[in-house]
Amino acid sequence: MATAAAPSAASRIAVVTGASSGIGAATARQLAAAGYRVVLTARRKDRIEALAEEIEAAGHKATAYPLDVTDREAVDEFATAFKTVGVLVNNAGGALGADPVATGDPDDWRRMYETNVIGTLNLTQALLPKLEASGDGTVVVVSSTAGLSTYEGGAGYVAAKHGEHVLAETLRLEIVGRPVRVVEIAPGMVKTDEFALTRFGGDQDKAAKVYQGVAAPLTADDVADTITWAVTRPAHVNIDLLVVRPRAQASNTKVHREA
Repeated sequence: MATAAAPSAASRIAVVTGASSGIGAATARQLAAAGYRVVLTARRKDRIEALAEEIEAAGHKATAYPLDVTDREAVDEFATAFKTVGVLVNNAGGALGADPVATGDPDDWRRMYETNVIGTLNLTQALLPKLEASGDGTVVVVSSTAGLSTYEGGAGYVAAKHGEHVLAETLRLEIVGRPVRVVEIAPGMVKTDEFALTRFGGDQDKAAKVYQGVAAPLTADDVADTITWAVTRPAHVNIDLLVVRPRAQASNTKVHREA
C-alpha cells in the first residue's frame, strides 16, 4: 500500500476557517499533528487563541487570526500575511432554522448563503494564488450531504450547501492542470456541541431530538480524520468528493434510531 508523501516545505501552512469549535477545531488539531503550521480563523478571538495555545503546548505550530469570512476586505488583508499557503480548509458555515419554504426566514437564508457560499468564495479567491505558488496546494470544501440531496424543513441550508458543492465542482474543472487539488468532504449526521443548538436558536430540546436514539453519530474528530487523510494523500491523488456518514444513517431521511 502506498504511503502518504510528507507535505513539502512550501506547503506546510494550513488555514482552517471556523476553527473555534467542532469540525474546524478538530481539523486544526489533526493537521497540526500531521506536521502543518495551522492558522486558525474564526470570529471568536478567545476560542481560537485558546486552541492555538493548546496546539503549541503539544509541540506543534499554530497561529490564531480573528476573521469574519463574509468580510471581503478583512479576508483580502488576511491573505497578504502569506507568501504561500499549502492547504485551505473552508469549514466555516452552519445551519439556521428548519422551517418549510413557505415560512422560512429570508434573513436566515441570506446569512447561511453568505457564510457557507460567499465565505468559501472569499477565502478561496484570496488564497488561490498563494496555494498555486506553493507548488502543491489543496483547497478543501467541507460541505454536507445536504449539498447532494434535500429533505423537508432544510431548504435554506440545502440550497447553501448545494452552492458550496457546485463551487468546488466548478473550481476543479477551471484549474485542472495547475498544482492545486480541490477536495470536497460531505459529512452526514455529525454531533457537535453547537451545530444543532445554533440551528434551533439555543433550544436544547430541539437540538437533542436531532440525535435522539442514534447510537453513534459522527463526531468532529471523525470528520477531521477524514479531512486530514484526504489532505495528506500523495500530491497526484485528488479525493474529489468523499461522503462520510455514521453507520446508522443511510440517507438524509433514513436514520436508524434505537427505541
